Amino acid sequence: MHIGLLRLSLRLPGNDNLKGKRRVVHSVVSRLRTKFNVSVAEVDHMDSWQRITLGVTCVSNDGRHANSMISSVIRFVEKTHGEIEILDYEIEILDGP
Repeated sequence: MHIGLLRLSLRLPGNDNLKGKRRVVHSVVSRLRTKFNVSVAEVDHMDSWQRITLGVTCVSNDGRHANSMISSVIRFVEKTHGEIEILDYEIEILDGP
C-alpha cells in the first residue's frame, strides 16, 4: 500500500471576501474529488481571504501511480482554475506494509 500526500498552497488574487473564497474552495474540492477520487480538505488559512491550503491524499498499490495521481492533481489545478495561483506544494509518498 502506498499513500500519496499533497499540501497545496494557493492564492486568490483579487478576492475581497470570505464568501468568494468559500465558493472557490468548494468548487476546487468538489472537482478534485470527482475527477481523481482523492480525499481533499482545506487544512490551513481558513480565515484568510486570499490564501488557501489544501491537503490531498490518495491510496494506491503502486508508488509510481500514487505520485502520478498527485502530479495530475497539481496540473489540473494549474490549468482549470484561472483565478487561482499556485504558491507552493509539497508531495510525499508513504510506503506501507
